Amino acid sequence: MKNFKITMQYDGGRYKGWQRLGQGENTIQEKVEKVLAELVGKTIEVIGASRSEAGVHALAHVANFKTNANLTDADIKNYLYKFLPQDISITEVTSVPESFHARYNAKTKTYLYKIWNEEYTNPFMRKYSMHIAHKLNISNMKTACQYFIGEHDMTVFSNAKSKKKSMIRKIDGVDLEERHGFIYVRVRSNELLDHMVRKIVGTLIQVGLGEIHANYIPKIMSSKEDNPVTFTADVGGLYIEKIDY
Repeated sequence: MKNFKITMQYDGGRYKGWQRLGQGENTIQEKVEKVLAELVGKTIEVIGASRSEAGVHALAHVANFKTNANLTDADIKNYLYKFLPQDISITEVTSVPESFHARYNAKTKTYLYKIWNEEYTNPFMRKYSMHIAHKLNISNMKTACQYFIGEHDMTVFSNAKSKKKSMIRKIDGVDLEERHGFIYVRVRSNELLDHMVRKIVGTLIQVGLGEIHANYIPKIMSSKEDNPVTFTADVGGLYIEKIDY
């Protein structure tokens, strides 16, 4: 049995996320599995490193699959490149040990969020960033970033339907940089919750707009209210940037 690691980029705008939802559902996993099944002549399960929600993009999402077919890395990469839709691109295919698992072996996942922070809209990035016309206070936002680092109960920063599993997550870093009209927010963690990054970014935007103070974030985290996080950033600005193993 051969195990292959694939790294891909995709524009998630017209998809319902990575994870296969059911027969005929338009997801990235379903598209990749369908093409691979045509290549090997049998059903293939592709395991993704992250279960991204609908509309999320990827700069370097990682997955793996196993097959008995006598194929090389180049065979697989070329076939996927030829038959996948143009909004999904396979950048690398590598043979890996049979024990490799794209999700369970991932040590850190880095998500990138793009904010276009100019008075005028950016027609070329309107689907790939969130436009905030009012000038954001970068210094205050950077101060707010520090409150998210470490282990926290992130229940209020998630839309997770089930609360049976622990909502405690370790966040290794929340970094922010400003360049050429864009504000880039990077969140690094070993495991994320549904909508967690978008709610973190939404809260940072509120800080940048002066709607809340940075030191109010711990109170939000410990809140027992049903919806203490009032702003969730748009999905179009979110990218899976990097998976570290």
